[in-house]
Amino acid sequence: MSNRVRKDKDAGSKAWIMVFVTISLFCIIFFAARGRFQAPVSSQAVSLVLSPFQQAVSWVSNEFRFVTSNIWEIATLHEQNKMLRSEVEQLRAINVQANEAMSENERLRAMVGYKQSAHQFDTVAARVIGRESDTWSSMIVIDRGTGSGIQNDMPVVTPAGLVGRVVEAGLNSSKVQLILDPRSSVGTIVQRAESRVTGIVRGDVSNPTMPQMVNIPKNADVVEGDVIVTSGFGGIFPKGIVVGLVSSLQNDAGGLLKIGVLETAVDFQKLEDVMVITASREAPPEPIQPPPQTPGTETDPKAQAEGQKK
Repeated sequence: MSNRVRKDKDAGSKAWIMVFVTISLFCIIFFAARGRFQAPVSSQAVSLVLSPFQQAVSWVSNEFRFVTSNIWEIATLHEQNKMLRSEVEQLRAINVQANEAMSENERLRAMVGYKQSAHQFDTVAARVIGRESDTWSSMIVIDRGTGSGIQNDMPVVTPAGLVGRVVEAGLNSSKVQLILDPRSSVGTIVQRAESRVTGIVRGDVSNPTMPQMVNIPKNADVVEGDVIVTSGFGGIFPKGIVVGLVSSLQNDAGGLLKIGVLETAVDFQKLEDVMVITASREAPPEPIQPPPQTPGTETDPKAQAEGQKK
């Protein structure tokens, strides 16, 4: 019985000794890792025992610093990347705005130059704000109306040439019928001095982007490349406004007349700004006088009465 009690006491003592040694080693390692414990120089055994633990703690500490440093760098790079993307988007927006402002400045400068050169016209600048969906290629809407002095049948132009005429003037907006509309009719003439052949320009349903010059005599002096301008007849379009170039010539269905297919001076697909001619100080063309008639064949009642008097 006594031997068993003694063995139990010895086992308990050994257990407490192991606990004490373990705690002591833990404290030594802890303070050594924090730099708060310094073993005596002569204690080589302690240094030998602590060395593996110090290396392990140092490795763990270095790995922890490496990982935390990488995490910090990744987080910093992520924030910098977000800032750079935001700056790139802002620069792109600024670049788009700058290009748009430059394009608008070029268009307005051309319009100002035209207004200064065409001093015989009073014009009002307008912007295209829409197109009618059912007549996409033949009708546009501008942001000027009667409040700006716009009225029906006023010509609409750009520095490049003729656009059309106002067909419905509202208070703050107006509808403009383009020369591409098959319902339009523009009196024109060949600009070339050797020709001066007249005709009518109207839209073509089968080719909406290229109107036709019709009523051209078959033997008339009209060739490809001729410049076609307004003739001034009709009282709506002033004389001399460029309409387009003759792209090709073809015979009409009857074979007695020719048709000139025109490449318009205005690019209607890029039409953004226009000018409405509100007044013209240009003298209208003189009316065409009929040739003198042979006595006895007069068709004019006045001429017949004068012949009878004589």
